[in-house]
Amino acid sequence: MASNPSRLLVVFVLEQQRYALALPQVERALPMAAVVTLPGAPPIVLGVLSLHGTPLPVVDLRRRLGLPPRAPRPEDHLLVVHTPRRTVALTVDEVQGVLEVPAERITRSATVVPGVGQVAGIVALPDGLLLVHDLEALLSLDEDQRLGEALARAGA
Repeated sequence: MASNPSRLLVVFVLEQQRYALALPQVERALPMAAVVTLPGAPPIVLGVLSLHGTPLPVVDLRRRLGLPPRAPRPEDHLLVVHTPRRTVALTVDEVQGVLEVPAERITRSATVVPGVGQVAGIVALPDGLLLVHDLEALLSLDEDQRLGEALARAGA
């Protein structure tokens, strides 16, 4: 008897809405850290931080998702994630943990809400919706190129 595949998702919160990322895309969760401005970076990039001596771009996920802007708070968190082109840290309000979801319960977002490029899927849970974020859509090619150039200029 074949078992139904399931997905492991890292669940996080922004503005009281729960989002998720596929666990293999997430390297780690960190407490908020000091971020240094990166001149010439795209507007969604807050700056960079040093992770074990390596510069790590910090992406303002609020801005990317069109949420109300606010400065990072000490109680916020960072998710270090792997996009198709680079590793970045995402600012989030809270990390709730890992959730195992049967694959068939993840509805592709285009079939529910057309035009939501950053959301790959939606999971209906007893206590609300979980929006599964698409890291391939996090940075456009232009934003990624501008970020790479800004990092190079900074010697990072």
